[in-house]
Amino acid sequence: MKKSSFVLPLVAAALLASAGVAAAKEYTIGISNTVQGNGWREEMICAMKAEALASGKVAKLNIAHRNTDAAGQLEDVRNLISAGVDAIVVNPADPAGINAALKEATAKGIVVVAVDQAVTEPSAYVISNNQEEYAYLGAKWLFNQIGGKGGVVYMRGAAGASADSDRDKGFKRALAEFPDVKVVHEVFTGWQQDQGKQQILDFIATGTPFQGIWTSGIDNVIVDALVESQATMVPVVGADNAGFVGQLSSVNGLVGAAVTNPGSIGGAGVALALQILDGKKPDQQIVLVNPEIWENATDAGKAKLKAAADPSLSPEWPVSISIPDWTHYTKDQIVACKGPGE
Repeated sequence: MKKSSFVLPLVAAALLASAGVAAAKEYTIGISNTVQGNGWREEMICAMKAEALASGKVAKLNIAHRNTDAAGQLEDVRNLISAGVDAIVVNPADPAGINAALKEATAKGIVVVAVDQAVTEPSAYVISNNQEEYAYLGAKWLFNQIGGKGGVVYMRGAAGASADSDRDKGFKRALAEFPDVKVVHEVFTGWQQDQGKQQILDFIATGTPFQGIWTSGIDNVIVDALVESQATMVPVVGADNAGFVGQLSSVNGLVGAAVTNPGSIGGAGVALALQILDGKKPDQQIVLVNPEIWENATDAGKAKLKAAADPSLSPEWPVSISIPDWTHYTKDQIVACKGPGE
């Protein structure tokens, strides 16, 4: 994506006149996120910081990063509006729950970009991993892997989150193609590692038979639970988190698939916001990044997993730390997790 710059007013540009250089426009970007303690979200925040730094166009990030609900996020977004930011990049807790604040922002000329999950406010832009396809790819692979019949454990994300709702559509689309596959246990993990691990341990303890597990990105701890409980190692579907990608090449007897869902979509959101601020709006209001599936049941899949593995990353971080054509930082920059001025 080609970068552009604005020329500051003459008064400000005069400060650099002696060097014969026109100053680049620098923006203040607001960020709103409602989940802490989750590796995917932490990578998302680090990608936002790294992209802002690498762009050279962001003077400051104003970050609201806490565990809260749609009501709390509504308050956070309004605080960002009051702070006078040029753009707001938001991972919404609810597709419609913060629409009032988003509309207030765009009415004031603030660019709004939702990442990872969609919002229904029509004046906002959305750049997201294709969540429905994420679930469909993984679920279809799992159902085929267990021979098209049997019971599966369905470990969802957070109730009410649009990413979870979209993934549910994809999962059920695949389920409709396999009438002999049944969901024997459905649970919301809240995308929390400890919670998800305890949930699968509790279910294993019931003795209910199951032939596979689909997870909404809480994956490496599920494998840990199977190993620790000495349960049958059934096929597991997860995301491209570094820990799970490593397990798919190292855990004896584990057959599984990782579906890409890069947390670096946060950096892409900052890049899109800057593009719009620079006067270059995308052709579509919604931009989707399509997922890939990496599985260890074939030689081709094993090769993809080997190429993608990165044990230097946190186990909860997706290995897809950048998105071609959207992010511009280095690995060192995203790992350092430092934004402008830090």
